[in-house]
Amino acid sequence: MDLIYIIAAFLAGYLALRSKLPPLVGFLVAGFVLNSFGYSTTPTITAIADLGVTILLFCIGLKLDIKTLLQKEVWAGATIHNILTTSVFTFALFALKSLGLGILDSLEFTQLALLGFALSFSSTVFAIKALQEKGELNATYGTLAIGVLVMQDIFAVVFLTASTGKLPEITALALFALPLLRPSLFRILDKAGHGEMLVLYGIFLALVAGAGLFSLVGMKADLGALVLGMLLAAHPKSSELSKSLFNLKELLLVFFFLNIGLAESPTWEGFLLALLLLLLLPLKGLLYYLVFHHFHFRVRTSLLGTLTLFNYSEFGLIVAGLAYQQGWLPGDFLVAIAIAVSLSFLLSAPLNSLSHRIYRESTRWLKEFEPEKLNPNDRLIDLGQKQVLILGMGRIGTGAYEEMVRRFGPQVVGIENREEAVEQHVQEGRHVILGDATDPDFWARVISRHQTRLILLAMPHSQANTFALEQIRQLGYKGKIAAIARYEDEEAALLELGVDAAFNIYREAGNGFARHVCESVTADIQSF
Repeated sequence: MDLIYIIAAFLAGYLALRSKLPPLVGFLVAGFVLNSFGYSTTPTITAIADLGVTILLFCIGLKLDIKTLLQKEVWAGATIHNILTTSVFTFALFALKSLGLGILDSLEFTQLALLGFALSFSSTVFAIKALQEKGELNATYGTLAIGVLVMQDIFAVVFLTASTGKLPEITALALFALPLLRPSLFRILDKAGHGEMLVLYGIFLALVAGAGLFSLVGMKADLGALVLGMLLAAHPKSSELSKSLFNLKELLLVFFFLNIGLAESPTWEGFLLALLLLLLLPLKGLLYYLVFHHFHFRVRTSLLGTLTLFNYSEFGLIVAGLAYQQGWLPGDFLVAIAIAVSLSFLLSAPLNSLSHRIYRESTRWLKEFEPEKLNPNDRLIDLGQKQVLILGMGRIGTGAYEEMVRRFGPQVVGIENREEAVEQHVQEGRHVILGDATDPDFWARVISRHQTRLILLAMPHSQANTFALEQIRQLGYKGKIAAIARYEDEEAALLELGVDAAFNIYREAGNGFARHVCESVTADIQSF
């Protein structure tokens, strides 16, 4: 591979990061710049990009509860939005054609409908990246957005099957037997260790057992990776497996975003049509908000979910490419959709970075439901008279909970945003409740009513801890706050924001280990 691709991606990503934009914006820009200098995508870049998407979907599956897809607000919401958006876009494009927009003159109504359908999807890759960077993958709105995206992926499988006329092989029926392999998959995962074999097992499941098997029987390969991940989601090591694949997945996805910019050479006609399609994007966002609002989600959940999905999808390129091959759409429209997808990413990235600020500003004019009318999955929580709150009940939060209970008794409560983790903690006798610690409304209710003395921020992502800290301080909380950090710059940022104690989990782990050893073998070391 020509090193110029890697150099351009690094420089552009670094500049985007220093400009407080997601690095993926830089990768997209790098692709456009390279394209303008005559560079184009290569089979190697495309293959690496596809691998990144496949592993991404496998990792999504590892964190996805099938019960989420069965919730009415997910499957019905995704279906309603797809139908509404396709219809609105089709008639909007038809109206523009009727008004004499020359670029649309050659298209029939069915072709306009095909364009509307392609543009109704949102980008899974972009949304997951945005949620991960904010540490809100398991927040209420994050779970809702992921559920909608998975349903859209299912719609994609149905469309590709119907449009190509290629039905899955009869052997595809055997895929229904995959759950029977779950115990065997679990046993292998138990014995895969914690190093390179764990990573290799995850890659095997994603690329071979998932994508390869589904592709062999005529199904969408990416869907296979997602399904295999979902089969393992209930295993205790699923989170560890996801984390072990994180850096590999992030590296491979660099080429996905780079490939978007390299895919097609822009033309003036395609660029103008892309701008037109971009002007229709707010309609898509409005429909997302209205659908979520219809299911009685809070303003925050509806708005942040909308901003997460406020883009066009790379699936639009797949639909356009297929339509072009079948002779249903002119080539200019393939270029236009490629540019529109890229521009939507560039627009959506800063909006997601500012999403919480946008929410705070919007509360002045967006009406909230009464508490008793809210969706059960999105109701605020009364914590009672607890004195100590622990935000994030992972391994560190659980250890802190046990120590605080030993010191202060039952005046301790844990807050966790993963439903299955809450259920596990409750079964083990801990007082843990479901809640989103990054939610300003959550903090407004908790802090304003009770005299909490100590809050421990133990969420794994620094941005989530930082945002929660800012919310607490804004509400005038006077008690003590402690937080965990992974790196020195994160620790310094937390201290600057006013945290009373910052615990560097990497540095302090060594100190804790030494103390434990000294306490355990005191008699032996006294003779040193």
